[in-house]
Amino acid sequence: MSNVQQMLKHIEEGNMNQAEKYLKSIKETGTDEEIFTSAEELHQLGFLLEAKELYEQLIQSYPDEGELKILLSEVYLDLDQEDEAIFQLDTIMETDPDYPRALLLLADLYQMQGLIEVSERKLQEAKEILPDEPIIDFALGELYSASGNYVDAIKYYRTVLNQGHETIAGNNIHGRLAEVLSSAGEFEEALPHYDQALEEHLEINTLFGFGFTAYKAGHYRKAIEIFLKLKDIDPEFHSLYLYLGRAYEQEEDVKQALETVKAGLKVDEFNKELYQFGGKIALKSGEEALAEDYFRNALALDPGYIDAAITLNKLLLHQKRFEDVLEISKQIEKEGDPDPSIYWDMAIAYQHIEQYSQALKYYELAYNDLKNNLEFLEEYGYFLIEEGKRDEAAQIFHSLLKEDPTNEEWILLLERFENE
Repeated sequence: MSNVQQMLKHIEEGNMNQAEKYLKSIKETGTDEEIFTSAEELHQLGFLLEAKELYEQLIQSYPDEGELKILLSEVYLDLDQEDEAIFQLDTIMETDPDYPRALLLLADLYQMQGLIEVSERKLQEAKEILPDEPIIDFALGELYSASGNYVDAIKYYRTVLNQGHETIAGNNIHGRLAEVLSSAGEFEEALPHYDQALEEHLEINTLFGFGFTAYKAGHYRKAIEIFLKLKDIDPEFHSLYLYLGRAYEQEEDVKQALETVKAGLKVDEFNKELYQFGGKIALKSGEEALAEDYFRNALALDPGYIDAAITLNKLLLHQKRFEDVLEISKQIEKEGDPDPSIYWDMAIAYQHIEQYSQALKYYELAYNDLKNNLEFLEEYGYFLIEEGKRDEAAQIFHSLLKEDPTNEEWILLLERFENE
């Protein structure tokens, strides 16, 4: 049994002292082949420092051997020593047959460091050397996809498929292409690629992407079918419930939409968007108490959740619960930078509880952002009339007439002001 085999045997048996003796012997008297084999085996077993020392020993004998530098760089990466890895890779000569491989590794390293343009240059240089190498086209697709350049990502993924490769390094190219097409808003084009990806391998994230894309493409029945399949496979996949509920809503199946919300909240009780959606569906079902409960739960999870506050306020205004409107709105105001519609809600609430100076304050706060909202302007104008501020009210109604010059009620109102 060779020293290498003896070393590996003792490692497997946990006899580390004996393994170290054989490793020492390999370092001192082993052939280059034994040192190389030991380095590879130790790297795979996770003995990174030992593998590093062996590769460094070999590089002293073969300083221009690109493959050794690449293998050492991979050990450095596993040791989180990126700068050392880059240094080794940068010393590989352009004439070395492993130079394109070094460029690919450098591209990965620079991408990890956020240096996207440098990474791109390395990959494009590799492509100039090996223009028909699918792994390079795949790497370019991955880089452009990660950086949000979907047009180029689509181009390179399609190139890989056109070369006859549907899988690269365990990655399904149809699935990758489907994802970037969907991200680019090309939903219809993405659907057949999702189909092909799932034919090769049923993977739940891909299945979710398929359902989401079908939903965005307006194929709501298809989306429901896909999400239900995903739910059967993994009912704990909490992201599916919001979009399954929305698909049911689009199909005007409010009952199933609400049941989906309830099921989803059992899986994920901290999903503010699901509570918000559930509140809207509960309102459609006429269940105002349940809707309020859902909206309040959403706000409990995120006190600054504007959408939940706005929809809850509308419900409370409908129910004439003006103090509750103020409670919700003040909480949003406390969180900072509220939506102007929150100020409008506060103005209405203060007006109804006869705190007119406060109502005026919040109408004025809302005005700059809502001065093109005809409903707001009309309400504000009538409030100003009640407060005796006819000049200000006249300005508001003149603004309204610019948008709707034939409104007889506003015309008569302004004529009355002029005659009084």
